[in-house]
Amino acid sequence: MNATELTYRRTAAQGASGFGLLIALFDTLAGDLRRAAEAERNNNIEKRCEAANHALLLVGHLQDWLDRGDGGDLALQLGAFYSKLRRSVLEAQAKRSPQILEKLMAEVLEVRATWQEVEARSAANMEVPPWVHGPGFAGALAHAERTSASWSA
Repeated sequence: MNATELTYRRTAAQGASGFGLLIALFDTLAGDLRRAAEAERNNNIEKRCEAANHALLLVGHLQDWLDRGDGGDLALQLGAFYSKLRRSVLEAQAKRSPQILEKLMAEVLEVRATWQEVEARSAANMEVPPWVHGPGFAGALAHAERTSASWSA
């Protein structure tokens, strides 16, 4: 079991909400992009490929969570973001550009901060932004909570 799997299991075991699991995925994704950029700067192609491939795997998982049927604008926006992210990671690998990877990391951290704000508002029973209430988000959240509830070590 690798460090990423341990993080997911630890987060799930601690009873994290769907938001908490989503934030953990975004943390891991940002870390993968940082490691890929650092490996590229050090001309370590093997580590760059490993980190970039894991980032692409995570993007695929995030895309799978989207409810494309009834997800509304949020699902469309996130789908476009994930598609752009996937293309840009591949472009960064082809161009051997740590700058592209670092720019993507900053974008991922911006989206992560938004999810963290939504989680904080939800936990405090404050008003959650209206764009969160779409059926696609609810579907993704329900899936995340089912996954965390049934996860076993």
